Amino acid sequence: MNNKYNIIRNAIENKQQVFGKYLGRYRELCPHVLGYTNGKAQALFYQFGGESNSRPIEDGSPNNWRCMELDLLEINCVRNGEWHTANNHEFPQHCVHNVDIEVRF
Repeated sequence: MNNKYNIIRNAIENKQQVFGKYLGRYRELCPHVLGYTNGKAQALFYQFGGESNSRPIEDGSPNNWRCMELDLLEINCVRNGEWHTANNHEFPQHCVHNVDIEVRF
């Protein structure tokens, strides 16, 4: 496992916020699921702030889920703060096929 993977794993265990860039956009994220899909490390995040390529970010919106390949994520910092999620967090996710860890509520 690489360092990014361990950082995200720790953030899930401690319900911490992750700040960084993905596909050239600044993101404020709460990681929910981590593992592998087709041999690549991936995570399912709830984006609560920053920029988006697809649609505006609205806190609490069920449309803020982001599936991200960890190799493409640039992590600036991880910190404690308010945990963000949506009311549809219990629906089946299709981002991570081989789940290593996920947030427990």
